[in-house]
Amino acid sequence: MRRQIANTVSLSLETVKTDRSAPAENNRERIIAAATRLLAEEGREAVSTRAVSAAAGVQAPTIYRLFGDKQGLLDAVAAHGFASHLARKSALDPTDDPVEDLRAGWDLNTEFGLANPSLYTLMYAEPRPGGPPPAAVAALKVLAAHVRRIAEAGRLRIDETRATHLIHAVGGGITLALIATPDGRRDMSVSHLAREAVIAAITTDATATTAPGPAGAAAALRAFLPQVDVLTDGERGLLAELLDRISTAG
Repeated sequence: MRRQIANTVSLSLETVKTDRSAPAENNRERIIAAATRLLAEEGREAVSTRAVSAAAGVQAPTIYRLFGDKQGLLDAVAAHGFASHLARKSALDPTDDPVEDLRAGWDLNTEFGLANPSLYTLMYAEPRPGGPPPAAVAALKVLAAHVRRIAEAGRLRIDETRATHLIHAVGGGITLALIATPDGRRDMSVSHLAREAVIAAITTDATATTAPGPAGAAAALRAFLPQVDVLTDGERGLLAELLDRISTAG
């Protein structure tokens, strides 16, 4: 009898937990949706705690309980927007040419920024304490993985870190510049020219009959280093340092 009562109480507690977590999750989704809508329609300044709570139909303390503070809410909005963008990118099947995939990714990033100017600016242009927002960090990791594919194909002229930061800086800067330019004066060829200049600077020609040189070879070997299991951690670290030095010097 006692065991039956205990089981009943335990089941009741689990039901209460589920009932409480469901409304909290619903509130979170409603708040993010409301903040995203305000950001898109009225800009960053419109995303106040009072405006968001009114639009979402919740009390202001609910926002603080779920997100910590306003910056936490903005980070959640940026993360939600990046997840949608990443879903679009994931729908693009990778080809056998990672450089062509980089071109497609560059253009998709520009299109995303122009379609969501306030969100893109929130992710990449708004200064905040403690470094970039988590969504921007996640985007950089996705880009780094793409650069790794180029390195593994033996087509990277420089080290992966430098290539990743160059693409990120130029691509993001161009997109922000286009966002700041009125539609009637916007010249999309600027993005295409910048894209090709960056690709020429960091990659080798796929049809080249000569080797990419020491820097490119070092970058290619560096890309596969995590898969090498015959070295100790110390040996792998030393080789990584040497390969980085060669690829950077090139």
